[in-house]
Amino acid sequence: MKFFINNPKHIIQEAIQVSLLQNPLRKIKSEEINVVLRSDWKKKKVALISGGGSGHEPAHIGFVGKGMLTAAVCGDVFASPSVDAVLAAIIATTGEAGCLLIIKNYTGDRLNFGLAAEQAKALGYQVETVIVGDDIALGTLGQRRGLAGTVLVHKIAGYYAEKGKSLAEIKKIVEKALSNLFTIGLSLTSCQKFDTEHLERLAEDQVELGLGIHGEPGVMTIPYAKAETLIQEAVSLLKPYLLENTSYALLLNNLGTVTSLELSVVLHELLKEDNLKKQVSHLMGPHAFMTALNMKGISITLIKLSKQIKKALKAPVAINQWQGIQKIQEASYLKAPKLPLIIQSTPTNHPQHAALVADISALLISLEKELNKIDELVGDGDAGTTFATIGRQLESYKEQLPYADVQALLATVGRITARDAGGSSGVLLSILFTKAAEAYEGDTSLGTALQAGLQQMMAYGGAQEGARTMIDALSPAFKALAESKSLSEVAAAARKGAENTKNITKTTSGRSSYLNEDTLRNVVDPGAEIIARIFENIAERSAQ
Repeated sequence: MKFFINNPKHIIQEAIQVSLLQNPLRKIKSEEINVVLRSDWKKKKVALISGGGSGHEPAHIGFVGKGMLTAAVCGDVFASPSVDAVLAAIIATTGEAGCLLIIKNYTGDRLNFGLAAEQAKALGYQVETVIVGDDIALGTLGQRRGLAGTVLVHKIAGYYAEKGKSLAEIKKIVEKALSNLFTIGLSLTSCQKFDTEHLERLAEDQVELGLGIHGEPGVMTIPYAKAETLIQEAVSLLKPYLLENTSYALLLNNLGTVTSLELSVVLHELLKEDNLKKQVSHLMGPHAFMTALNMKGISITLIKLSKQIKKALKAPVAINQWQGIQKIQEASYLKAPKLPLIIQSTPTNHPQHAALVADISALLISLEKELNKIDELVGDGDAGTTFATIGRQLESYKEQLPYADVQALLATVGRITARDAGGSSGVLLSILFTKAAEAYEGDTSLGTALQAGLQQMMAYGGAQEGARTMIDALSPAFKALAESKSLSEVAAAARKGAENTKNITKTTSGRSSYLNEDTLRNVVDPGAEIIARIFENIAERSAQ
């Protein structure tokens, strides 16, 4: 796998440097100690220190600022920072009000932060610790790991520290919150460190449930399924912790590389779940709060919303990575506006025209896979599907078309391609047929009307003949029609135009303008190809 990195040993320092340039932060000047703290800190209130291994960005540096953390201590990727680094953070930030260490429940963090706390106490500093263990993967067995719920602890403690609460008061509030904080992780892949060869432990049909944030295996492996099923599995582990008649906030965390669209699907499924639908009143995310490098997974965190906790979570802070908390609203809808009818003419019969439309529809549908394969070479692989969709829609409306009225037929085809085909090709063809219908009113030459439609299509689309598009086949074919050439000559003109696209490797418009010469060379444009096939089919049918 490829990464945007230089030397893996320098990646932490480089990431910290960027944070210093973008935020009101400063770093303890040391190559061995990676501690980032607030640049406005005066040591007058309780200091809040968190941290751990790197690779969880934006945690923990991303949450340093007024109203959240005072300092973050950064270890190497997935490795706890040293005792000296934690001690340096305590000494640099702690005044008479004392310091609270927020520690995720991993052995390295507990030991190193704990020993640093004891050394600081011996030096006369007032230091307390809280251990975050929000992971419920193991139920009541074993030690619960600290996961994305840690970020909520940063926010809650940060709010009350900023309000001037004492160290003892803040610790009490946090510990109460921790008793009602639950997280479960779900991932489609493991994550990969920058300096090791990656061996993916999950097969394509496997998903891990109940995993941590350091690449460790999940508590169980479950079959890959649609999002609804996977979310039901995850929520089933959270449900036993929900108290009846109690309001919760939900934090949806991106563990690394889940797309925004997928996160929306996940959230949609979460909010459909009966228990969550009834009891979750507020939402945080979806957002990357605490990641695991490039893991394609999510974690779901629930926290009980007391008045004390809600006030802390809702308080605004000028920290970019904290995106706030929002109340879940009822979905609101506007009555759909009345769109023009696709069929605006009375169906009429014309056997030749009906047969022509039927033949073209069947051809478009039959060529779907072939055209998609061509399009995969020079595009996004869906040209065949777009044209096949047009074919299916024409077929679905075949009993309602005004075959005997050419002008009405052109206009109707224009509405069908606009409304149902999708993609730029459908819209462009709609423009063509709509303008051709308008032009046909004053000139009964079909070729001339289609040329007018083509001019309008080119005006909106921006491409001209020679840009490796379907225009390269349409233009010569329509010209031949306007000149009253035979159908075989029209088909030959369209084929010649399509074949010419194989030699066009430089364009300034159309989608081919984004591709290099080697990609385009000797590959026919799929749009031009389908146009040539249509005219060849028409010519062949007429000759029978």
